[in-house]
Amino acid sequence: MIRKPAAALCTLLLLSVCAVAQQPKPSLQDVVDRAVKTTLERFADKKLEEKQLSVTLIDLRDPQHPVTASFRGNERVYPASVVKLFYLVAAHRWLEDKKIELTPELTRALRDMVVDSSNEATQYVVDVLTHTTSGYELPAKEMEEWQYKRNAMNRYFSGLGYTNINVNQKTFCEDAYGRESVSRGPNGENRNKLTTDATARLLMEIVTGKAATRERTAMMMDLLKRDYSGSTNDADDQGHGFTGIALKGVAGARLWSKAGWTSTTRHDVAYIEMPDGQKFVLATFTTGHSNERDIIPTVARAVMEGLASIK
Repeated sequence: MIRKPAAALCTLLLLSVCAVAQQPKPSLQDVVDRAVKTTLERFADKKLEEKQLSVTLIDLRDPQHPVTASFRGNERVYPASVVKLFYLVAAHRWLEDKKIELTPELTRALRDMVVDSSNEATQYVVDVLTHTTSGYELPAKEMEEWQYKRNAMNRYFSGLGYTNINVNQKTFCEDAYGRESVSRGPNGENRNKLTTDATARLLMEIVTGKAATRERTAMMMDLLKRDYSGSTNDADDQGHGFTGIALKGVAGARLWSKAGWTSTTRHDVAYIEMPDGQKFVLATFTTGHSNERDIIPTVARAVMEGLASIK
């Protein structure tokens, strides 16, 4: 009579263990969905809406078999300075193909475009890539020829299978004038547009050495390297004002990123390597809340927590 309760208890324990073991591990899409849910709930009082947030996550723990998940990842969003990542890759492709020549000025401009996010440097890089220049309005026929040249980056990335993006405009601190304004369109219909899916893919291809030669992608990574430690008085510092906020106090992590921000947008695409082995690309675009510095790191923290549960 004593053995029956013991046997029953063993059976219950065994069933409990089996039930736990049979619970499916969260998928990468679960990680993204929970990160978005957490972020929307935290910033509900700020009226952050789903339509104002786009997220794409690429798990690179096995770089030969990357896994991608996203939330509104194919939504076209004005990318601000994140578009400079595309111009960086295009420049190295053009250099590799000997379409352009590496000069001290181009070297300086590429560095300033990515490290300092200089708009003036970006304008020069776009001129070099497309053989177009800003200036007064052109006659219709000349403007058509000018616009065809300016679309060189679109043709290149389209040929690589990138879709739903537009990367043919310069970036400005204030506004575009003359042929730049004409190119943009009266209602801004030809402004730069990116998706987090496309942006995350491009950074992944830089990280894995597929965007260009290994030597060139290493040069790109060197420009994208960020120091998130210490402090800064610049709220828009690329190492301290975006995804890097989520790494504060984390020893041994490494960060590469390209941020973009305007009066209405705040974006970041980052590649992170964590001490526990996590390796991932995370692209987060936000609109309508450019002054909310904690939205992007909130997504990143939730992603890191979720990835830790996927072994």
